[in-house]
Amino acid sequence: MSKDSFVDGNAAAGALLSVFSIDITDADAQCAACGNVAPVARSRVYAFEPGIVLRCAVCEHPLLRIARGTGRTWIDARGLTYLELRTP
Repeated sequence: MSKDSFVDGNAAAGALLSVFSIDITDADAQCAACGNVAPVARSRVYAFEPGIVLRCAVCEHPLLRIARGTGRTWIDARGLTYLELRTP
């Protein structure tokens, strides 16, 4: 995968599930840069080991970064204004 290649946010479902313990691909997220609100599944996912970057589909601003190491996971969500989870 080249640095310009991406897939949609559904490709991050496994990594996100292992961190959040729930499926957040249908959660609405607001981009801190442009204000766009869309489900996480609509974000652009760039996957390079050891982590993934979810970017806004409108302005390409990084929304969420997840990196993994032995026994550790780092989450950077500075690109989100909020993440709205649907609850039953």
